[in-house]
Amino acid sequence: MIHDDIVSLTALMRIVNPQPGNVPIDCYVTQLTLSLYLMTQCQLKLHYSLISLAQTLDYIKVAQRRHPAGIILDQLALKLICRKVVAHARTFTA
Repeated sequence: MIHDDIVSLTALMRIVNPQPGNVPIDCYVTQLTLSLYLMTQCQLKLHYSLISLAQTLDYIKVAQRRHPAGIILDQLALKLICRKVVAHARTFTA
């Protein structure tokens, strides 16, 4: 099952840059990014500790450095994951 966030990002990219035919390379999400996304979703739903979420943010930063900037959907998905973790962490401190 693909989550709504990833589908929404893909749809926005296709609206901004519609290309008939094959899907361009920048419209893919790597296995690493998808794994981080799913891991983060599980952590948020299971109310993991802030320490665990901080470690996840470190993983996201490493993944952002590993992937070239040309893989746009991947970069957008990583930024989305990061924002979700930060927003969730703010609810802990509020």
